Amino acid sequence: MKILVLNCGSSSIKYKLFDMESKEVLAQGGIEKIGLKGSFLKIPLANGDKVIFEGEILEHKAGIEYILGVLTSEKYGCLKSLSEIDAVGHRVVHGGEKFNQSVLITDDVMDKVVDCIDIAPLHNPPNIAGINAVKELMGDIPQVAVFDTAFHQTMPAKAYMYGTPYSLYEKYAIRRYGFHGTSHRYVTKRACEFLGLPYEDQKIISAHIGNGGSLAAVANGKSVDTSMGMTPVEGLLMGTRSGDVDAGVLSFIMEKENIGPQTISTVVNKFSGLLGVSGVSSDMRELRAAMSEGDERAKLAFNMFTYRIKKYIGSYAAALDGLDVLVFTGGIGENDSNTRRVACAGLEFMGVKLDLEKNEAIHGDEAVISTPDSRVKVVVIPTDEEYMIASDTMEIVSGK
Repeated sequence: MKILVLNCGSSSIKYKLFDMESKEVLAQGGIEKIGLKGSFLKIPLANGDKVIFEGEILEHKAGIEYILGVLTSEKYGCLKSLSEIDAVGHRVVHGGEKFNQSVLITDDVMDKVVDCIDIAPLHNPPNIAGINAVKELMGDIPQVAVFDTAFHQTMPAKAYMYGTPYSLYEKYAIRRYGFHGTSHRYVTKRACEFLGLPYEDQKIISAHIGNGGSLAAVANGKSVDTSMGMTPVEGLLMGTRSGDVDAGVLSFIMEKENIGPQTISTVVNKFSGLLGVSGVSSDMRELRAAMSEGDERAKLAFNMFTYRIKKYIGSYAAALDGLDVLVFTGGIGENDSNTRRVACAGLEFMGVKLDLEKNEAIHGDEAVISTPDSRVKVVVIPTDEEYMIASDTMEIVSGK
């Protein structure tokens, strides 16, 4: 079975085509700057080179049509016909309280995804555009929605409710939803497979650390808490997002700077986090370079970043009543040994003992980085959200 996975952002589309029998990635690539000047499609080749196709791509339908054309092209394609694709799986960011698992897309499902636009105005519209584009271009091919929020629907009310008036929850569904659910689900399960442990009998903390980041507390295969909230702003300090901030600070800034809700949203989403504190960059590599040159604000940003990770690890160990496995994933979690080292420093009291040499040697590979006598197994597991989407799609379409 061949599954096409699409991840449609506001101005981008990432894709992977899987052969599910061999688990082989047949093709992958992405379009950037949709609707903007200088839009392009980039595909990596088997020899490590990249090919870039530049052109005017004004909306998602044109972008997906472009991708399908490349997949069937004589020079760069891997398909003789689009009929070889058996189904399409979509990353859908927000499923609200309506979806606790991946689903076959129907008219009713689409209506419910549209209903979630109010709580995900930046993310769900492009996801919907991608689904509609595939329907127009590929007819009645089965499509599956895999929700970032679904994995966290097992959280108890004490974890997902805010201390705001309950009537606002009833009226607007204001609560914690969490994100990166597909990644957290994949890496926690894969970590247990890698370690030879029963997934349904472990207390796990998953740290998805990238430009956006979140932690999840997973007990017996189910998410019981996560650091992102109703939106992806809450929780960790991130590349450009503020993470946890006193709500009173936001109203104070709005009053002093004479700005409205849209502008304050832009401030906490686009100009805060590592970028806002350091004044250097949201990219960890550039931040580390500035730190090596003695930049004090870059050092402060990094210290805040790792401290927030460490604090959440401690709080989630308390929420789980213990900890068996700590997983690092995401671009920074997989590749930045310094972040892992500093975030774990001082956690020996709760059974976390990092092997510093192993930690330093690992960059993006599956590995145990804790010492043999560490009570908590600390592992690095590269995430594979696209494969998880493809796997869910295959199971739903084949009825397994």
